[in-house]
Amino acid sequence: MGVIWIEEAERLGDGSIGGAMDSPTAPGRVVWHTTESGHGNTSFVAVDGHLRRIGAEPHILYDPTTDRLGQYGPLNQSARALRNDGLTRTNRTGRVCIQVEVLARAGKPFTSYWKPGPNFRALMRAIRSWGVPDVWPAGALATSGSARTSRSRTTWAAKGGHYGHVAVPGNDHWDPGAIDRGAIFRAADVDVKPKPTVPTKPSRPSTPTVDLSNLISAARRDPGLRQGGTTHPADVKVIEAALKAEGLLSAAYASDGSFGSTTVSAYQKWQQRCGFTGSAADGIPGKISLEKLGARRGFKVKA
Repeated sequence: MGVIWIEEAERLGDGSIGGAMDSPTAPGRVVWHTTESGHGNTSFVAVDGHLRRIGAEPHILYDPTTDRLGQYGPLNQSARALRNDGLTRTNRTGRVCIQVEVLARAGKPFTSYWKPGPNFRALMRAIRSWGVPDVWPAGALATSGSARTSRSRTTWAAKGGHYGHVAVPGNDHWDPGAIDRGAIFRAADVDVKPKPTVPTKPSRPSTPTVDLSNLISAARRDPGLRQGGTTHPADVKVIEAALKAEGLLSAAYASDGSFGSTTVSAYQKWQQRCGFTGSAADGIPGKISLEKLGARRGFKVKA
């Protein structure tokens, strides 16, 4: 069994518009109508209300400019959009006889300006799920209200596919006009590929900047504070991490933000590594030694 309710369609009305098909062994078909109205959401609401008031609901109401899709009743039952052909109830011909009202005018074929989208493709998937072939058994559609049109009872009874309202026996409308019949199928077969994901370049971590005067103040003050006391912890943590990376400061003291005696001793070793001796290697950061450490460990120095 094919799709009965289209998941993407909004429900219109109470869901009860017809009944069982009279010839369920006959091929399935779809009939395209135009509402002879404007389009857009205001027209959608107005036409919906009108169709319900006069009891002429199709299965589907579709806006070709917004891709809005509404469904009145189950696709496996009849709709009310066609006149009978004598004793033949045309709405009940075939396995399915899916009626689609398009918010458009026959005089301006909607395939010349429409914007079919995912809802239209959902509609066509539902139509095809009933085995309705991608053909127009009655041939070309009418180009005007005065054009001669074939409404063959034999074709209608025996052949499945897509029909214009103009081709249905017992009916005298000429909609949907001279739409591009092939465009209906091409729009259904659009392969919508997801846009390739463009890998984002990993953002470079911002380069920290330490203030030399803050570090000098911390190196002179923190050793006299209680264990773990801090003066400028943000700057000091950068230096602690750098000294740890150089193998001069153990992990136990590398993230507390305190420029205590252990950190002073570690910085003194760094100064000696840089070639400083005596009072020049006292563990209090200087511009040259600090900039050398920053060049190796990725931070800048504000002097």
